[in-house]
Amino acid sequence: MQLDYKMAELMDETIFRDAVKTVLATLLDQVDVIDSDDHDPSLSGGNLHVTFEDGSTFILSQQPPTRELWLSANFTAWHFLSKNGVWLERDSNEPMLTVLSRLFSDKLGMDIQFTL
Repeated sequence: MQLDYKMAELMDETIFRDAVKTVLATLLDQVDVIDSDDHDPSLSGGNLHVTFEDGSTFILSQQPPTRELWLSANFTAWHFLSKNGVWLERDSNEPMLTVLSRLFSDKLGMDIQFTL
C-alpha cells in the first residue's frame, strides 16, 4: 500500500502507521523468500531489520512525525516520502524500491527486485 504525499501530510499518526505496517510487511515477505542463508530479516516495533552474516544491518524505519520511511544501510541514510503513490527519496527522488533492490542485489550478489 502506497501513501499519496498530500494525503500523508493530512493523515494522523495512526493512519500513517497502519499504512506503513502494510508496506513493511510486504517487504519482509519478499526479503524472507530470498534464496540466501546470508541474511536474517525481522519486523519489530514498526521497523524492518535485516542482519547479514557479516554483521552488517539494513534498517527501514517509520518516522510518523515527518510521515517518512528512513533507510540506514552501509553507513548511509535515505529518507523516503510517498508522492503520487510512490515512495521517493526526498533529496534525489530515487524510488525506494530501486534503492532497496540495488542494495540487496549488491550485498547478496544476486538480482533482487522488490515490488509493492
